[in-house]
Amino acid sequence: MEPLTTTQHRPVPVEELQADLNRVCGAFSLQTKRPGGVIHGEVSGRRTGPFDTAAVVLDASSVVRDARAIRRAPGEHFFLIVQETGCCRIAQESRSTLLSAGDMFLADAARPSEFSYGTVQSRQISLHLPRDEITGRFGHACDGGLPISRSDPLWLAMRAVLSKMSAGPGAHTELGEAMFSLLGAYVSSMRAGGLPERGTGLLSRALQLIDRYRSDPAFGPRELAMRLNVSERTLQRHFKPLGETPGRRLLERRLALAHARLTGGRGRPGETVTSIALDCGFNDLSYFHREFRKKYGATPKTAANGS
Repeated sequence: MEPLTTTQHRPVPVEELQADLNRVCGAFSLQTKRPGGVIHGEVSGRRTGPFDTAAVVLDASSVVRDARAIRRAPGEHFFLIVQETGCCRIAQESRSTLLSAGDMFLADAARPSEFSYGTVQSRQISLHLPRDEITGRFGHACDGGLPISRSDPLWLAMRAVLSKMSAGPGAHTELGEAMFSLLGAYVSSMRAGGLPERGTGLLSRALQLIDRYRSDPAFGPRELAMRLNVSERTLQRHFKPLGETPGRRLLERRLALAHARLTGGRGRPGETVTSIALDCGFNDLSYFHREFRKKYGATPKTAANGS
């Protein structure tokens, strides 16, 4: 995978690097290896395909995200950490994982974590994956972090997609979808191999069915309940802990799909806002325009034009 960072870094004040870390990655506390108030490193942000990405180079002792930091800046993402050089031990929940060059870990920004570094300068990239996208697709299977084993063939496929996204300009919506699909396959394989599944049961299956059939305009809460062999009232009770209804979750997933299509730069010949709305499961265009604007603060046409 092509590195996203350079290898030489000037010494900078700890406060400056701390500010860059908070701006790009969120609320973290930086602990240095040596006294003197300086550190060798760099924190920068960029886009990798459709994802915001942080490039983090540090010779720090550790980086900590505690409960206080989470309260100040709630975790809206999962971070797919790719260790490029050096090593890092990630402690999250009851799990401690050592990353060497090439290893990956899906970190949960909503849970306390500590990144401890070795004696060699560490270089990582971090893809910021939206939490609602991860939980919408996989339920709560990734809560608390998930190591991605390099012995699994899916690891190699994920690395290839990351490399492809890093190689050229553009939003690469299709490659983003490929990354989510590979993560889903990895989560499923871990479950089959005995990984404890959080949030299993009817709710998890309902979330998966919504994600699978969201582009079908005939698919709604009634169809979902029928596929799960439960009543609509029972289905609503299982969604209550999420603070939403099955219909609302389905609408959110359709809007997210439409937004990705409109802003992803696909450029299909003859593709219009109307055709995208219909492809994403909306058969009432007025309703689509109204709900899209409520969620994203812009009309679908404005979002498509990037203004």
